[in-house]
Amino acid sequence: MKGSTHLTIGTVVGIGAALAYAGSLPHAALLITAASFSALAADLDGPSLLSSRLSPLSRFLRYAVPTAGALAVIGVLLYGVRYGFTPLPVFASVALLLAGLTAKEGFIRNALVSAVGTGLLYLAWRASSLGLCGLGAFVVIAPWLKHRGMTHTLWVLAAWTALGYQLELEWGYPGLMLASGAGYFSHLAADTLTPSGVKWFSPLLRKSFKLR
Repeated sequence: MKGSTHLTIGTVVGIGAALAYAGSLPHAALLITAASFSALAADLDGPSLLSSRLSPLSRFLRYAVPTAGALAVIGVLLYGVRYGFTPLPVFASVALLLAGLTAKEGFIRNALVSAVGTGLLYLAWRASSLGLCGLGAFVVIAPWLKHRGMTHTLWVLAAWTALGYQLELEWGYPGLMLASGAGYFSHLAADTLTPSGVKWFSPLLRKSFKLR
């Protein structure tokens, strides 16, 4: 299924979480960002955001989104070093950069994604954050995995939801676990509707589950 479809579903999930839990505009923005990024995260193991048949708009977005994400990350880092880091700008800028990189493929793309994960691990170490540490480890490892492999399993869904719970505890934003877990689940559920299906229980069970 196209990444644009996953993104749309994740955004809807995030809006629902924001309506249920958000007490402020930044809180709502964080929940929507978390759900939208989670809906794309499973495809960090392969290009997905744009189809292989690129329209002029797709070609533009293929370069514009990661460029905007990189600039956002640089801006957040420069601001954070001087004034301190806050969750929403860091998460939003990294999510934008990674979303852009899912539209690319190859060794360089994988290395860039892993580099972003390494940066998250550094921030996790500076902030003593178990949640960011887990997120960083996922981002480092995921691009080198087989497409629709381990990232598309029940076990990683559970781990991703646990990361959302940990970040909810650390950052104090209710609903972050639900937004993250539901966003990731929406990706697997949507892929189950495709002809290839999803191997939910791999490697214990290699059967691909699909609903047409």
